[in-house]
Amino acid sequence: MRRRWRPLAALALAATALATLDLWIASCGWAGCPSRAEIRSFRPPEGGRVVDRDGTLIGRLTWVRRVNVPLAQVPAEVRQAFVAVEDRRFYEHRGLDWRALGRAVARNTAALGVREGFSTITMQVARNTFANRRFPERTLRRKLMELRMARLLERDLTKDQILEIYLNVIYLGNGVYGVEAASRDLFGKGVAKTSLAEAAMLAALPKGPSAYTPRRDAERARRRRDLVLTRMVREGYISADRAAAAARQPVRVAAEEWRPARADDSFAIDAVRAIVDSVLRGRVPDLGELTVYTTLDAAAQRAADRAVRRRAAVIQREADAWGTARGDAVEGAMVALDAHTGDIRALVGGRRFERGGFNRALGAHRQPGSAFKPFVYAAALAAGLTPASLVDDEPVEVDDGGRIWTPANFGDEYQGRVTLRRALMHSSNAATVRVSRAIGEQRVVTTARRNGIASALQPVPAIALGALEVTPIELVTAYAPFANGGARVVPRLVRRIEAADGSPLWSSEIAAPQTAMDARDAYQLTSMLRSVVDRGTGRVVRELGANGLIAGKTGTTNNGADVWFVGYTPTLVAGFWFGFDTPRSISGDASGGRLAAPAWAEFYRTGWRERSAPGAWDAPEGMTMRTIDAETGELAGEWCPITQREWFKPGTEPTVPCREHEAPPDENSEWIDGLGDRIGRALKRVFRF
Repeated sequence: MRRRWRPLAALALAATALATLDLWIASCGWAGCPSRAEIRSFRPPEGGRVVDRDGTLIGRLTWVRRVNVPLAQVPAEVRQAFVAVEDRRFYEHRGLDWRALGRAVARNTAALGVREGFSTITMQVARNTFANRRFPERTLRRKLMELRMARLLERDLTKDQILEIYLNVIYLGNGVYGVEAASRDLFGKGVAKTSLAEAAMLAALPKGPSAYTPRRDAERARRRRDLVLTRMVREGYISADRAAAAARQPVRVAAEEWRPARADDSFAIDAVRAIVDSVLRGRVPDLGELTVYTTLDAAAQRAADRAVRRRAAVIQREADAWGTARGDAVEGAMVALDAHTGDIRALVGGRRFERGGFNRALGAHRQPGSAFKPFVYAAALAAGLTPASLVDDEPVEVDDGGRIWTPANFGDEYQGRVTLRRALMHSSNAATVRVSRAIGEQRVVTTARRNGIASALQPVPAIALGALEVTPIELVTAYAPFANGGARVVPRLVRRIEAADGSPLWSSEIAAPQTAMDARDAYQLTSMLRSVVDRGTGRVVRELGANGLIAGKTGTTNNGADVWFVGYTPTLVAGFWFGFDTPRSISGDASGGRLAAPAWAEFYRTGWRERSAPGAWDAPEGMTMRTIDAETGELAGEWCPITQREWFKPGTEPTVPCREHEAPPDENSEWIDGLGDRIGRALKRVFRF
């Protein structure tokens, strides 16, 4: 009895296994079948999209040599060529060509090996889209999944939709995917402009992309092309005469291979990639299907890249002339961000991009030199001084822990006793050191920290002149409170990341504002830095045509190894740095005003669209305006030659009229004095004493 049950048990087990296999196939394996929405929204990846703040494509996360085109842009002869040679009954079957399957089985059995395949265009689409992701290895399981997913594609898509995906997803050799990219690579033109012979050449490639590429073996490629033409005649797509004429055409290929426009080849996109890798941490295996929404501005980024590249070349020529380059390249970096949100609009990490290379905008610690001085004056304003306060601009000696330090002005030029506004306007080293010493270096450190400087800061005398190291991004970030009325910002580069179907994977928000400085101090400092641009060391910005509300500061280190210009408007803060990676003097008279400021002016004129609204930098409520003598800081009188409208916090405004510029003497006094001298001499002669 037991023996009688064994065959039945085996049959039951086999039936159960077949049922399980059928269920497994029907459900597309453990990963599950793609949904109808996934199938209908599928688009062959072009490398992961990186878009700017307006949704403009600016780069790719990964480099894929593919350009998707709608079927309407693919000539009929290209479509017909592929159908004729790859799947002649494409428009008749429902995903699986049973006749082709039967022929393949017969021929392969006769040959005792695999000599002929039976994949339809629909099956190739299934393999190269959903099946490959679930089953990357070439196994029977994957073949079964291809069949199942082919039926799903036929259920949810039209034949033309399937053919469109196929013509964009198919691999055609030389690292190129899809007919558009292949046409550009082989013929140097888009697929819409291909001839019949070229259409047949494209259709010849799927059989063996490496074997039939005309770049490798033109004669073999020609024979395969002519076979495609013959198949097109057989299927009734073209006449024999047209096929013969096309076959007489020589096989010509473009002189150079096609590469996608490398808009993604920038330090900004590299920084985006790093963020994506960091926040997703491998949760998404295929970065080629993501869309990354950034804060970048496409026009600003292009202008920034161009400004750094062109200005670095100019500085390079100067360094070469001075003999300081010694074969090394002058480098540059740039950061521009929204003054109110911290959103990064442009980012340049070097003169020439190298993927994965050192991003100087984010990681180069360099001395800011005089570009750090605004933090000294911001601290002074917070301590109760005003733009009209006086300071001595004369040679100074500082006891720095037993070492006597004698900071000198650029060119050893001194102005005597000046207002804080004029000291900053002319970037006086001596005056700035005196201000820093008077209020205490710790105040300066605290102010810089509150504004956003994260690098190590020591309260030493040399901090007044920027003898510390900061990165370009933190220096630019720390200027934002000057521009926006005192609020600290946090830089942001990526807004959100979405999957191919639009579902959110990660997002970030603008950081909540934190008060870094009094709005009145920010206004006063901005007013002082506007003078730097209008009449001081940064006036080259105006000379080069940058108009509107602009404030900023030049920066030059002691030996001319680093040159900076950080400037801002009510909407944008941007900073440029140039120098050698190994710090050394650029030239004998290097300065931020002469070498770095022109790059800022070019960027502003060519790359920044937003302009300031009227009243953007009006004085905060509660401040008091006085007209002062620009030299003495006292209330201006009728005879003061240079006056300045100045806004003060209540109680800090000057009350004493100018005592240096008094009324000129009476216009007759010189004649009277002369007459008196003549009378005196005459009397002396008369009385002889």
